[in-house]
Amino acid sequence: MALPNALTANLETVQPEYRVPPHNIDAEQALLGAIMVNNDAYYRVSDFLLPEHFMEAVHRQIFEVAVSLIKAGKLATPITLKTYLGDADLGGVTPMQYLARLAAEATTVINAGEYGRTIYDLAIRRRLITIGEDLVNGAYEAPVEAAPRDQIEATERRLYELAESGKYDGGFQKFSDALTAAIDMAAKAYQRDGKLSGIATGLTDLDAKMGGLQPSDLIILAGRPAMGKTSLVTNIAFNIAKAYRGEKQADGTMLTVNGGIVGFFSLEMSAEQLATRIIAEQSGVPSYKIRRGDIRPEDFYKITDAARDMQTIPFYIDQTGGISIAQLAARARRLKRQKGLDLLIVDYLQLLSGSGKRSDNRVQEMTEITTGMKALAKELAVPIIGLSQLSRQVENRDDKRPQLADLRESGSIEQDADVVMFVFREEYYVGNKKPREGTEEFFAWEAEMQRVHGKAEVILGKQRHGPTGTVELQFDANITRFSNLAQSDRMPEQM
Repeated sequence: MALPNALTANLETVQPEYRVPPHNIDAEQALLGAIMVNNDAYYRVSDFLLPEHFMEAVHRQIFEVAVSLIKAGKLATPITLKTYLGDADLGGVTPMQYLARLAAEATTVINAGEYGRTIYDLAIRRRLITIGEDLVNGAYEAPVEAAPRDQIEATERRLYELAESGKYDGGFQKFSDALTAAIDMAAKAYQRDGKLSGIATGLTDLDAKMGGLQPSDLIILAGRPAMGKTSLVTNIAFNIAKAYRGEKQADGTMLTVNGGIVGFFSLEMSAEQLATRIIAEQSGVPSYKIRRGDIRPEDFYKITDAARDMQTIPFYIDQTGGISIAQLAARARRLKRQKGLDLLIVDYLQLLSGSGKRSDNRVQEMTEITTGMKALAKELAVPIIGLSQLSRQVENRDDKRPQLADLRESGSIEQDADVVMFVFREEYYVGNKKPREGTEEFFAWEAEMQRVHGKAEVILGKQRHGPTGTVELQFDANITRFSNLAQSDRMPEQM
């Protein structure tokens, strides 16, 4: 049944000179009629359908009034609705007559959900058209000072929001469904390396403490220079990307069943420098030798073998420096949409900028950055590891193990983070205190160096959903590799 007004009547006789936005008047009428016949039909679409999703203004008004009555515990029928529609002339038909015809021609309430999804999908398509028109008009009419990149990022954000909002699920669910989801999560954890609920880092003791890297968590990895922050995070990133295994679903999408797809924002080092580090870690050939070309033939074969193994791993690097949190978010959304994304790494937070052109208050700018990072982690449903520098006050203490208060601009970082980890290598500080050889102090220093050599600590200063504490790791400085520390109580018994 077509809407009885002059515009709709003329559509059949007059060929429009413009393209009509996608819509389905019949579906709108059928849904409204079903709701008036049986108000329970509304609850089949209440989780996702809104008045603005209807194409026709009168249908938006009818739906809005009907919803208000139903939520107030009253009946929404042609008789109760007519009071709120006034005496408008709908092409020679009164509101009461139109409502009565909608109810009379309603075939069934069973299909109400399908009608609602049709209306919703067409509304999404109309929004796509609007975004496209805004993009074109903005490009034509942009002021001189407006950067094209800003328009690209704004459009990407609108598109991503539209893509993420296009879901029909939500609201209450049966407890039995929640139990099924919990069992599925346990089954997936059983299939993963380490039997973890989160993504395994490849560092056993750290995984045991954290349960892996959890979706939507903002993880801050902090430390003083030369502690090995970047080395640790590249080790973790490579372990996860190397372990990646995906399964193709019925709808054509890929489901990650182990490891993950990694996105790495390297704001300080170039992609080549980062790749050299990873090649050194995997080949066992020190990175300084690779850079200088000081390698033997057998070293060269190790490097090429490592590079060949790394060709196919899902590891994506963005080396653009000086980007804003908005630009980072736009690029992360694009990567997830195009390639998939299971872990995002930012090296490091203090090199990001806020939305303003300049900020006289760095603490306020860092608050914007960390709040944006946490929101992005929730939006993308992936863990984000953000590296952070520590203040110099660490160097003024005898015990140089970092604390939460040592975080630069620490208020917002500590507050927004789900996990705060510190990297600490006592070997670095002991090595800097080397006394003159042959003295009694030198022999004491030598014994101390032997105790701390090749050891690193990851201190969990904050963990919102787990314990804090310290995890010891092995660290090979020549190839900047962190690995599991062989503990004496884990060694096999000697015969």
